[in-house]
Amino acid sequence: MKLIVGLGNPGYEYLWTRHNAGWLIVDSFIARMNAHEPQIKFSGAYWSGLTLCGERVSFLQPHTYMNLSGISVGAAVRYNNISVNDVLIISDDVALPFGRIRMRKSGSAGGQNGLKSVIGALGTLDVPRLRIGVGSPDTGIDMKDWVLGKIPTSQRKEWHKIEDAAWEALLIWVSGDIDRAMTKANGFRLNAEG
Repeated sequence: MKLIVGLGNPGYEYLWTRHNAGWLIVDSFIARMNAHEPQIKFSGAYWSGLTLCGERVSFLQPHTYMNLSGISVGAAVRYNNISVNDVLIISDDVALPFGRIRMRKSGSAGGQNGLKSVIGALGTLDVPRLRIGVGSPDTGIDMKDWVLGKIPTSQRKEWHKIEDAAWEALLIWVSGDIDRAMTKANGFRLNAEG
């Protein structure tokens, strides 16, 4: 079984914030799969019993708030006895410009507190992740205010292209070829797409 996790914060006030990029991407995956309503399980919204590319998949959106995401992810991984290699964490990344995505097999949290919590809960840096670029703030803008700020309307109009690129990478990852999924994701450039 594969577990796909979108990191974010619960609550209407966080809708369309940069920090909720992971939730937004999982929302798009769920819509593409015409999935049922989620269970409230593992301190989050949890979709299970789904099939993608011949594999059983589950999706999780932790409701623990970003900085405690590892509580939810750790509980789901332990309950389902999932290998860490079969978990994909999707989060925002301020080090990537808007319109870029990056998949990696492992690595540090890179300052992303939700990913840091997940790495701590799972006890390894070897957690596959898909980072969604949200860009970095101009000088003088606080980082917390930036990530909790809304994605501008002009960028929302292009968001479906990022969802499409993430979906293509997900399909390859689920099929078991993370190296090809990384090539697909890491080669995506929004500006090159039109």
